Amino acid sequence: MNKRWCIKPKSEDEAIERLVEELRVHPVLANLLIQRGVTNYEEAKAFFRPKLTDLHNPFLMKDMEEAIHRLDKAFARHERILIYGDYDVDGTTSVALVYSFLQLHYDNLDFYIPDRYNEGYGISLKGIDYAGETGASLVIALDCGIKAVDKMVYARDRNIDFIICDHHTPGDTLPDAVACLDPKREDCNYPDKDLSGCGVGFKFMQGFCRYKDFKESQLMDLIDLVAVSIASDIVPLVGENRILAYYGLKKLNEQPGTGLKSIIKTAGLDEKQEINISDIVFKIGPRINAAGRIESGSDAVKLLISQEDVHAKRMSAEIDVRNETRKDLDRNITLEAFNMIANNEEQLKKKTTVLFNPDWHKGVIGIVASRLIETFYRPTIILTESKGLATGSARSVDGFDLYSAIDACSDLLENFGGHMYAAGLTMKIENVPLFMERFEQIVSETILPDQLIPQIDIDSELHLKDITPKFYRILKQFRPYGPGNMNPVFVTRNVFDYGTSKQVGKDKEHLKVELIEEHSAAIKQGIAFSMGDKLHSIKNHGPFDVCYTIDENTFNGVTTIQLMLKDIRFKEQDNKI
Repeated sequence: MNKRWCIKPKSEDEAIERLVEELRVHPVLANLLIQRGVTNYEEAKAFFRPKLTDLHNPFLMKDMEEAIHRLDKAFARHERILIYGDYDVDGTTSVALVYSFLQLHYDNLDFYIPDRYNEGYGISLKGIDYAGETGASLVIALDCGIKAVDKMVYARDRNIDFIICDHHTPGDTLPDAVACLDPKREDCNYPDKDLSGCGVGFKFMQGFCRYKDFKESQLMDLIDLVAVSIASDIVPLVGENRILAYYGLKKLNEQPGTGLKSIIKTAGLDEKQEINISDIVFKIGPRINAAGRIESGSDAVKLLISQEDVHAKRMSAEIDVRNETRKDLDRNITLEAFNMIANNEEQLKKKTTVLFNPDWHKGVIGIVASRLIETFYRPTIILTESKGLATGSARSVDGFDLYSAIDACSDLLENFGGHMYAAGLTMKIENVPLFMERFEQIVSETILPDQLIPQIDIDSELHLKDITPKFYRILKQFRPYGPGNMNPVFVTRNVFDYGTSKQVGKDKEHLKVELIEEHSAAIKQGIAFSMGDKLHSIKNHGPFDVCYTIDENTFNGVTTIQLMLKDIRFKEQDNKI
């Protein structure tokens, strides 16, 4: 699949030169910093050396005092408190953090995770009933609840108070809760609007900690849970999130909590030199998620709050089995869906993918939609049957407003929700064929041709000779990477195969390269996944251009700098950037 290369504008030479002078860094690194809003020594110091003391005052968040006073009242009266959270990684880490911290100071606690299939996302009537049946008079809702207006009426009628800690955009009316902690409230002046759900729970506990004069170090012992939520929920890794992720990763690498430690070992990360954001996204997060996708998210919380190694090891092994089941389902359904497109000429001509199979597992259809976009780059909806209706997950491509396209079909839907790039929807099964036609028509009329071609955003041009140990040592300090601070992508033009590049992998599907450029003795090694078929071209069609990120590879105890190639472009290709 051809890809568009889009290079970011270079910062002003004067600004780059000034930062080079102040920091004594390579001009390319200075340009990367300016792209991230870092323009002087003090800002660079804060960026490279995040401090916990730079976290915002939790009392800047609207309703924080009301939330703290109600929780303190529950402590004084020894009320039963229920910690309630969503079934995904952000929700379960939120519950684990708040439950674990409060448990150090209070014993009348319980937690509740709604069932993905029977209750769905958010606060459920069944969850409120559970609170009433177990005698809970205060519920702390995490990573959900900001739109639960009707549910709060139901809870009030049963004398159950709610403190809502959410990070999603509120509706026109706020729920009638004791407090609604959400930095996205229009009337909330909290400086950082992009906390994860667990991040909001962390700020609540931080405020309570200061109000009660508890040791804040006890809360910081749980900061690895916040890092897992930040990475898994893909929130911007800037500002307060960057600080929390930085110290959360430090804790995760040095002394993770018992539950996370067992997941790390089960995932095969215990021998890795350093666990990073990608390891959370692709190894740790999916295992936590698998509990809620296959059985119950409550099991993930039980593991995350576990204090006993033997218990944690057993639960981690059980969840790992569910993750393998999830991967099998994901793999099999993706293959079925792929064949439905690849073997159908009409499907191949479309600008959308909408597939329905009543037997597909509801817990993995969102993952399948994302996988199909990797091959057929277009807005994608995967539907299955649940409770007599067609229900599905939708994913979009860069720049296209999927939510608006689905909204234009709303007369065919029972309900839907989401945002520009991801959504969920439900319809009557008999409406599926008409929805497929309408959705295809709307997308075809509104999507731009370029939006059907994947784009690689490139931060800067770079010569291979400039990739020195010092350059990489400073570049590593840009981590942790994520939205708002992505792993920098570089382009080097007119490179040649050194003569030693070769195909690797079980089916020779990958490419191991050694590259050189003119007028330089520098030879750089790299790996190009799924590009094994380009070996003949790089050996016979040089020079060519490459875009890549920079990483390191450890083999037989020796660590070397390695290019992670994202694309290779030959001169016969359109070379516009």
